[in-house]
Amino acid sequence: MTERGDLAEPRPHEELADESLISAGMEQAESSLDEDDRLKPEFLSAVLDAVDEGDIDHARELVSPLHPADIADLLELTPAEQRGEVAAALGDLVGAEVLSELNDYVRDDLIGALAPEQVAEFASELDTDDAVAIIEDMEEADQQAVLEAMEPEDRAAIESALSYPEESAGRMMQRDLVAVPEHMTVGQVIDYLRDNGDLTRDFWEIFVVDEGHKPIGTCQLSWVLTCPRGIAMADLMKREQTLIPVDMDQEEVALRFQKYALISAAVVDGSGRLVGMITVDDIVHIISEEAGEDILRLSGAGEGDINEPVMDSYRARVRWLLTNLLTALVASTIIGIFEHTIEKMVALATLMPIVAGVGGNAGSQTMAVTVRALATNQITGSNARRTILREIRVALLNGCTVALVLGLGVGLVFHNVALGGVIAAAMMTNIVTAGLAGAAVPLAFDRMNLDPAVASSIFVTMITDSMGFFAFLGLATAAGLTG
Repeated sequence: MTERGDLAEPRPHEELADESLISAGMEQAESSLDEDDRLKPEFLSAVLDAVDEGDIDHARELVSPLHPADIADLLELTPAEQRGEVAAALGDLVGAEVLSELNDYVRDDLIGALAPEQVAEFASELDTDDAVAIIEDMEEADQQAVLEAMEPEDRAAIESALSYPEESAGRMMQRDLVAVPEHMTVGQVIDYLRDNGDLTRDFWEIFVVDEGHKPIGTCQLSWVLTCPRGIAMADLMKREQTLIPVDMDQEEVALRFQKYALISAAVVDGSGRLVGMITVDDIVHIISEEAGEDILRLSGAGEGDINEPVMDSYRARVRWLLTNLLTALVASTIIGIFEHTIEKMVALATLMPIVAGVGGNAGSQTMAVTVRALATNQITGSNARRTILREIRVALLNGCTVALVLGLGVGLVFHNVALGGVIAAAMMTNIVTAGLAGAAVPLAFDRMNLDPAVASSIFVTMITDSMGFFAFLGLATAAGLTG
């Protein structure tokens, strides 16, 4: 058997054989993906047909060249009733990396069919943050069974992570990192990295700590590799660093990474001790997740996951629809007040949805900009008033443009200059109101420590609909168009 550090030289024909196998695998993997790196429908059908026909070897042959993320996509695209059978057929191809890439609902389904010992084995192969993502949503009894099946060291790391709040830095951080004392030299650090086989293999920077294990600086791996061996780490390290409190919300962590262009950052506990690190690959996932959550909350669509159970989606959405029903009654009541006005001039009923609809869209535009600015910390107490005034100025410009076009059009079509003037004035009023509401409502929710993405849309829609109907019908009545 060849010893480590004394590898036998491969013969030329062996190298060519290995290269040809790798090349063939890459070509096969690429042929299964379209130009957008999505699995082709015909490839999915071929895998499902092979499993249905009991040709397990062919199914595994098709899937084996795929990246774990693509295998995860394959399982997500598989109909729910066939997913367990396909996963069983692929066997060890559905490993820990595939599980970490899976959609939460799909992963929960597959894990539910595994024995605790299997889940524990998968979890022990992953970084702590990925292992926690697999275990944290399990039922308490199943979670305990998995933890008991794990090695003591792995179990302690998982239990420590689970003790922190959900969506906090403590949940998402990795425990495996490289930290050295400041008195070590570059040469000593290099020897330490080479001789210690238990160290993590994936890291970009080395953390320098004091006697209390508190981080006092960082050093990029490239600096260590390019400096003379005799240089002290205290002289090489960068003392300015961004430290992440262990209880910081993951959205705030993502904002710090974005603001300071971080690749990785140290996580510290309440006493300032180094307890973990967060890397940018985790942050990319968080940014995508948080952005998606805000969009879905604006629409009241719950988690908006196509793999979410139907009843869960129903419960998440119906409460907002019922709330919207109540707010719609306000607009309906305003229309009822002007019932006689509408009866005398039917054209008003034809035109008033235009005023309300365009106003609603204007409010949605402003609201989306404001919610995004709040989410990215662009709006603070010092510039909130300025932001509202800016949106009102934009609304005035939009209102003038739309009101002019609509007023001229209505005046020409209905041969009624007064009607054109009334609808132009109503449109101007509603768009300005929409700009004010779209900025003010999310800011008000934020001031009350409520999520501005959750209910802003319902209230902004109520305001724009109500004001649109009231302005148009009220001005029409005041102008005597129905007299």
